[in-house]
Amino acid sequence: MKYLFFLFVICLTFISCNKLKPRKPVSVKSGSYISESVILNKKIKAREEALINTIIEKDTLHTYLNSGNGFWYYYEKKDSIPAITPMFGDIVNFDFNIKQINGQLVYSKKELGNRTYKIDKEELFYGLREGLKILQAGESAIFLIPSHLAYGYYGDTKKIKANTPIITEVTVNSISKIEKQ
Repeated sequence: MKYLFFLFVICLTFISCNKLKPRKPVSVKSGSYISESVILNKKIKAREEALINTIIEKDTLHTYLNSGNGFWYYYEKKDSIPAITPMFGDIVNFDFNIKQINGQLVYSKKELGNRTYKIDKEELFYGLREGLKILQAGESAIFLIPSHLAYGYYGDTKKIKANTPIITEVTVNSISKIEKQ
């Protein structure tokens, strides 16, 4: 009797398993959204780079440098003697403002206040974070930063709109080196 019951359970299991068919997915993801997003972002980047290149070409007073990180800059005040630039974990005291790419002031140095930033250990938009690593204490520079290296797709949710390239004037007041352990 036990064997018959056991045989019955095994047969029932095989029969029920054969009748199960996988369900079709409710939604099919084709990847077209991602492809469209990539195309749109490439167009935005190309438009912003063309705008920045136009500004650079028209400005004959300054020598712009390519940062190698996707933004351009020139020195307003440069120290003629090479000194230390901040490294990971160093503390930088600086002032900066933010302008729209057309030069209209968005945030003044007074409004943003004097800042202290620990290199690569705190939140700061990429363009400024990398720009601070270029400057020595006492130097000032103007950075032209495309939107994807500034506040990106969302803006700052206050005064800077989505996909807005910016100009920022930065002055490094001091650099405090941390001791390596």
